[in-house]
Amino acid sequence: MSGRGAPAAAEWRPKANPWLIAVVVTVAAFMEVLDTTIVNVSLPHIAGSLSSSYDDATWALTSYLVANGIVLTISGWLSDVFGRKRYFMICIGMFTVCSLLCGLADSLPELILFRLAQGFFGGGLQPNQQSIILDTFEPNKRGSAMAVVAVATIVAPIIGPTLGGYITDNFSWRWVFFLNVPIGIMGLFGVAALVEDPPWVKERRSQGVDYIGIALITLGLGTLQVAMDRGEDSDWLTSGFIRVMFLLAFLGILGAIGWLLTAQRPVLNVRVMMNRNFALGVTMIAAMAFVLYSSAVVVPQFAQQVIGYTATDAGLILSPGGVVVILLIPIVVRLLPQVPTRYLIGTGFFIIACSLVYSSILVPDISFGRLATLRATQTAGLAFLFVPISTIAYSTVPRDMNGDAAALYTMFRNVFGSIGISTSSALITARTQVQEAHLSYWMTPLNPNYNALLQHNEATVIAMGQSAASAPTVAAGVIYQTFLKQAEVLAYSDVFRICAVAAFCIVPLTFLFSNYKPAKGAAAPAAH
Repeated sequence: MSGRGAPAAAEWRPKANPWLIAVVVTVAAFMEVLDTTIVNVSLPHIAGSLSSSYDDATWALTSYLVANGIVLTISGWLSDVFGRKRYFMICIGMFTVCSLLCGLADSLPELILFRLAQGFFGGGLQPNQQSIILDTFEPNKRGSAMAVVAVATIVAPIIGPTLGGYITDNFSWRWVFFLNVPIGIMGLFGVAALVEDPPWVKERRSQGVDYIGIALITLGLGTLQVAMDRGEDSDWLTSGFIRVMFLLAFLGILGAIGWLLTAQRPVLNVRVMMNRNFALGVTMIAAMAFVLYSSAVVVPQFAQQVIGYTATDAGLILSPGGVVVILLIPIVVRLLPQVPTRYLIGTGFFIIACSLVYSSILVPDISFGRLATLRATQTAGLAFLFVPISTIAYSTVPRDMNGDAAALYTMFRNVFGSIGISTSSALITARTQVQEAHLSYWMTPLNPNYNALLQHNEATVIAMGQSAASAPTVAAGVIYQTFLKQAEVLAYSDVFRICAVAAFCIVPLTFLFSNYKPAKGAAAPAAH
């Protein structure tokens, strides 16, 4: 930047109210984050409506995640190519159009194609939202601004299954996509009226196309998303297809890191990871996303598959957690200037770990209130994480690297969220098999307790009108159903305990952050 332009850039302030800008850009990001979970509960209805199998219908999720994950990392470069505001508006407009096309799709291939396009344009929304907010607010006010961002990042995945279940059960799965149309139109006009590019963003333009970098990122993240999303259905590494996907993901990501570190004009400046607070920040946000998305799947899955709740009722279990987050985030924002940020982050992970231990005490006849309570305790910890992590991660990032930092930050969050969903699902399957093997040891005629239970069940079914000849078979069948259900309950408990141990292990890492505490009302520090 020239000497004449430097003071102007330093004194630049947005013409519109910064809080209106934050709300407008967050509405657009909220729409995109919501689409990562709202479609999940609609898949059986989509499969039936489009005359396809459930397994084939899941490609509507996979295609979205693959395109989304790839674009997340190159969104900074695309902003330089088109201009940040223009690119953000393109993403909102095309995401809205693709949502409409998804709702109008007449076949599964059409839906998958439109979901792929929806993920491609949706991938640019979150990183640009964060970089716009970073440039709109002074560093000492970013903590409060990130509270608005947290609504999109934390609350959207929580209410997604509830909203998706309600819409699907009472209207049609197509309205899950049509819902985005009015939101997208309002967001587009809001951004056009309020958002502007600051001088340093206007002066930053792409220096060319890094074809190799884009190709390696596409290969690495695309195949990783496919492997994680399809691994459970294909039995993981027993499938040759999944092994090939993981190999290509490893080679692509490793090659991308090497290329981006050595290329003269890389599509993404990964050297921002050399910033200690930022590197720790993306590690923490990845861990938070892993817990957020995995638990958001495990709790309603337990409610539906073990207890027998409908999709709407299972989604409603998550709703109190969203309320808890909304109530706690303003308190956390007030604590930011008073308490060292790393202490707040450590507290958040400790609360999550304790809540996961509490969540592991499951029983087959657990009540709705108890399930909602354990979910609310989990989200209480999340409220202590997003805003403090975002604040400290960006605190020492140079202003001209905000775009690259936002792209990497969002990519880590989304990719590890997907990994969390896949890992939790795989763990449930694996631990169910382990618990069945363990419980089967006691289900033998040599066990007097088993014989006593069998005789009790025989007497019960005879009293209900069953013949004495068929009573032993029916009674054994009842015990077997109880056996399967108990094994599932124990498996879910195991998954919660495993996640609790992981959360406890993260707590000490939070003290590696530099001792940062945003000064209340202090002047904004100079760009590094």
